[in-house]
Amino acid sequence: MSNRFILNETSYHGAGAVKEIANESCARGFKKAFVCSDPDLLRFGVTKKVLDVLDGAGISYEIYSDIKPNPTIENVQGGVKAFKNSGADYIVAIGGGSSMDTAKAIGVIITNPEFADVKSLEGVAPTKNKCVPIFAVPTTAGTAAEVTINYVITDAQNNRKMVCVDPHDIPVAAFVDPDMMSTMPKGLTAATGMDALTHAIEGYITKGAWELSDMFHLKAIEIISKSLRGAVANTPKGREGMALGQYIAGMGFSNVGLGIVHSMAHPLGALYDTPHGIANAIILPTVMEYNAEATGEKYRDIAKAMGVEGTEKMSVEEYRKAAIDAVRKLAADVGIPADLKEIVKKEDIPFLAQSAYDDACRPGNPKDTSVEDISKLYLSLI
Repeated sequence: MSNRFILNETSYHGAGAVKEIANESCARGFKKAFVCSDPDLLRFGVTKKVLDVLDGAGISYEIYSDIKPNPTIENVQGGVKAFKNSGADYIVAIGGGSSMDTAKAIGVIITNPEFADVKSLEGVAPTKNKCVPIFAVPTTAGTAAEVTINYVITDAQNNRKMVCVDPHDIPVAAFVDPDMMSTMPKGLTAATGMDALTHAIEGYITKGAWELSDMFHLKAIEIISKSLRGAVANTPKGREGMALGQYIAGMGFSNVGLGIVHSMAHPLGALYDTPHGIANAIILPTVMEYNAEATGEKYRDIAKAMGVEGTEKMSVEEYRKAAIDAVRKLAADVGIPADLKEIVKKEDIPFLAQSAYDDACRPGNPKDTSVEDISKLYLSLI
């Protein structure tokens, strides 16, 4: 059996990385950018940091901002139409997962028009052509969409999220600049940071994990655990650490998959519009307890990476509890709610559980599960 590993062509890291957008645009011979960015980033001047770079280099662009926090099929289809009318030859996606996911779907459909319904992109779609070239500029430290082959689009009509996996959607260049993340409010910083930690932990214990992905995930857990509290306090060191840590996590999980934390979080976003990072953060410790018996000694590694001392002397039960406790402590320290009581309605659990079971992330979970098991996990959190 062979293991495939896919990463983007180029990435720039560190303060001021966005200035390289102009150089990359000119070097690749691009003429006009189609800028995907959500309305809040435009309103608060975050997008302007990139637009100033484009203006300074004399690069023309058109802005598309009809993007919801959980982007919908309609957002994508509107973007496809706008791109066709714009005369642009590449996309600059500025934002969190919503802007980049929308950009990926637009870019794929432009070069693979037979998928214009968007729904047919769900799962592993048999696209034939690389998407329109995408430059990705993350403004949150969480999704790592700038380095992954995944994107998620909401089917609002059926209250479900569609997980799409396609090597043709990966951005050709990423500009991971902590300065672009400095205006994130504390709540969003905490939520997206816990999303990144979930990526790293789920990626480390997923069925598809192997030595190369393990290397990325363990380092990501270490960096995120050291940096998230500082990022929430808006320290430069914390922001820099989270910008790098979330990217490293993306390098891993994009190639080996995730598990039922994400499977359970996706329906909450579709049904209640729950922020993805918040959902993951609340669910993660409970699912870690559920999965523990199927993870071998990996929780010892997780606990050690999170800064727990003396793990080499701990029993299996002790280091598993230590890993879970460390996750709960970090979540509490950055203000994540402890349960889903304010989010989930008990009568919705059958729908949520079935949706989670049908989710594309579920097969990667280290422990085989069922709709009944997932129902019990939801119930335990309300």
